[in-house]
Amino acid sequence: MHKLTEVSLGGKLNLAPIPKNAKRILDIGTGTGIWAMEYGNDLSPIQPKWVPPNVRFEVDDVEADWTYHQPFDYIHCRFMGNAVKDWPRLHKQAFENTSPGGWVEFIDLDLVWTSPDGSLLEEHAGKRFNNEFIKASHAAGIEPCPGLYLEKWMKDAGFRDVKAEKFVWPVGTWPKDKHLKEVGAWNYLQIMEGLEAFTFQLFTQHLGYSKAEVEVICANIRKEMKDPKLHIMFHLHVAYGKKPEAAPPT
Repeated sequence: MHKLTEVSLGGKLNLAPIPKNAKRILDIGTGTGIWAMEYGNDLSPIQPKWVPPNVRFEVDDVEADWTYHQPFDYIHCRFMGNAVKDWPRLHKQAFENTSPGGWVEFIDLDLVWTSPDGSLLEEHAGKRFNNEFIKASHAAGIEPCPGLYLEKWMKDAGFRDVKAEKFVWPVGTWPKDKHLKEVGAWNYLQIMEGLEAFTFQLFTQHLGYSKAEVEVICANIRKEMKDPKLHIMFHLHVAYGKKPEAAPPT
């Protein structure tokens, strides 16, 4: 996902105009830590043992009360759609823990699969899967399309100068545009490699599917996505905003 996002953003690690003198940066849900090491706070300690001297990893629950003693100059959060249940609270805590004049950036998806030419139909295995995935996510208390609401949540939390951008994520190399073709290649790869990983728990625990049924679904999707006439895509959303500067003393 890191490489896919970097390619989608034109080789950038972020879009917010972070000042060069930013010293305290928090990467929420850092995963392997690759974003933090290239430029953390994470529930799963899967980061490498060697890191740059100005990077420290912390294992924590981002939905619990934040207990940082110093605010951050920049907070970065991406792809937490499968982990966060109270997005407005997360945005509020990010606001409260940002320095006046500091920036916060959220990057996440709208996971509704569509097509620009109507080639994806309701009877397709991929569309049936996508509908069930959305249903299972809601049953689990998870918002599968947080990207749609990032801008609103940021504004509601108190951020100013909020900017929002949307990027197409094709599935496969069907686009004629060279850039989108590369994005689609990386997206196809991550979906094909991760189908079971992000399907089994949701489908078996919340929709009552058996393991065998999920395996059949994944096999059908892989077979169907080899069709060059099937043009699937969804969207990446980026929203970033600034915490207002502290008011001068009166």
